Amino acid sequence: MMGPTVETDEVRGAGAPASREQVEAQLHGHCLQGEYSEAVELAMRSYGPEIRRLMASVLHHPELAKDAFSLFSENLVKGLPGFRWESSFRTWAYRLARNACYHQLHTPASREQPVSEPAANEPQRHRTDTQPWQRTAVKERFRALRERLEPHERMLLMLRVDQRLPWTEIARVMAEPDESVTRDALNRRATALRQQFQRVKARLRAIAIEQGVIPADRLDA
Repeated sequence: MMGPTVETDEVRGAGAPASREQVEAQLHGHCLQGEYSEAVELAMRSYGPEIRRLMASVLHHPELAKDAFSLFSENLVKGLPGFRWESSFRTWAYRLARNACYHQLHTPASREQPVSEPAANEPQRHRTDTQPWQRTAVKERFRALRERLEPHERMLLMLRVDQRLPWTEIARVMAEPDESVTRDALNRRATALRQQFQRVKARLRAIAIEQGVIPADRLDA
């Protein structure tokens, strides 16, 4: 059974939604009974949509995202009997999703895909007086600005801001396949990711000020 998390996190301290706890308990129960097909079905129903959204944002191309989700699904089915519950099922699923995304990003076929629409339209955005994020709510403007980031940075922001994973769980998700996931290693990785997150936020804030999304006097807010 899954033990306590390595770190007491401010997000985890707020309490996870009861429905998610119930899903995790049901998934664990299915696995204990060897009901892997039922567990996969429940996992896809519960976590599939948010993982699809993550892949779409990270990969910026529908076909790459589709292929990544297929690879994720295949690895979920194959890996489930060996899952040891050292983290939540959701965290493990995000780790599989992360690996599937990176696999797609580093395959030769991905380099042959046409440039995604946000990147292709970037010069035109700079030449217009009213940019898309200036016609939307502030939250959506920041989402648009995030598309300028590297895939690794977008994934980091989505895991923390959108999915509200604790830092040690993010460290599990972002760890390389051969990287140690001991208590000390996770804490070191979590500290490094937290620092990177702060740098990414500062860069986004600077871009937002440059584009007029927020006033300059909010730089240090």
